[in-house]
Amino acid sequence: MSLAPGSTIGVIGGGQLGRMLAMAAARIGYRCHIFDPHYAPCAAEVAGRFTRAAFTDEDALRRFGEACDVVTYEFENLPVAPLAVLGDRLRPGVRSLEVAQDRMVEKRFIAGVGSTLAPWRLVDGGDDISAAFDALGGPILLKTRRLGYDGKGQAWVDDRDAASAAWEAIGRQPAVAEAKVAFEAEFSVILARTAAGETKAFPISRNEHDGGILRRSVVPAGDLIAGQQGQAIAEAEALAAALDHVGVMTVEFFAGADGPLVNEIAPRVHNSGHWTIEGTNTSQFEQHLRAICGLPLGDTALVTGAASMQNLIGADVDCVADLIAEPGARLHLYGKGEARPGRKMGHVTRLR
Repeated sequence: MSLAPGSTIGVIGGGQLGRMLAMAAARIGYRCHIFDPHYAPCAAEVAGRFTRAAFTDEDALRRFGEACDVVTYEFENLPVAPLAVLGDRLRPGVRSLEVAQDRMVEKRFIAGVGSTLAPWRLVDGGDDISAAFDALGGPILLKTRRLGYDGKGQAWVDDRDAASAAWEAIGRQPAVAEAKVAFEAEFSVILARTAAGETKAFPISRNEHDGGILRRSVVPAGDLIAGQQGQAIAEAEALAAALDHVGVMTVEFFAGADGPLVNEIAPRVHNSGHWTIEGTNTSQFEQHLRAICGLPLGDTALVTGAASMQNLIGADVDCVADLIAEPGARLHLYGKGEARPGRKMGHVTRLR
């Protein structure tokens, strides 16, 4: 059964993804209720209701759930156990969170579904790094099992003598070690899946990173990625089905000579899909809402021949006046405070 306009959608997390979900919800007649521990999260500025409480506060979560018709989340690093109080109101369910928030669990899950990953090893201490270096060949990339994003919690190991320093650099936390793989491009498959199992993917974007942070996404993605997108979409659909995922899910891939390699899963709307707000007939944010509310999935076709999205990070926001003056530039600012280095402050989309 679908939720009628006027229903309340709860969003756990008050960052920019929650903000854009709330804006998409308002456009199609739904109300949003934000749950976040911060005093003034940017999503609360554009939502009808806001509950400030810790993500571990089960009583607050229970009351929040009772005030909503369906509940979703905007990021995956949430304590899973307290979410049980939300029951079947929560979409996607906790299984998607459990897999995506632990890189060891995620890699084993991805391999179990049949997708290909870069060779990897589990790391629980400095000696494991040296063993992984010998087994995988150098260089290798250490990634903490939990909480790392935008290049955080990562360290390259270029030779065995660097193992101890790398272990300290990631805070001596349980990690995985990945072999360095040859690839020519990075890309995202962003798709939505309904409770009935219907899926629909967006056009594939080629992603450009710097320092572990996404800087730019471009559609069309180029000939190499176009040749691999059929296999990549099929693999993403299989991963979503294995999770019984409801909502938007993103799978990041490396494109190389031997085909697509899965990098990681994000069980949510994704930075590399922000261009869809203007670039496709249905944005990733509206599509997520359609899926969790039991509505038909929307058309994901490009509205023009090509689109690109540029992240505005840190001091990039100093160029806002120029972007506003640029013909055809669609500027989105997230309403955050201090423009710290590495902080995503907004983005700009260009269509052509």
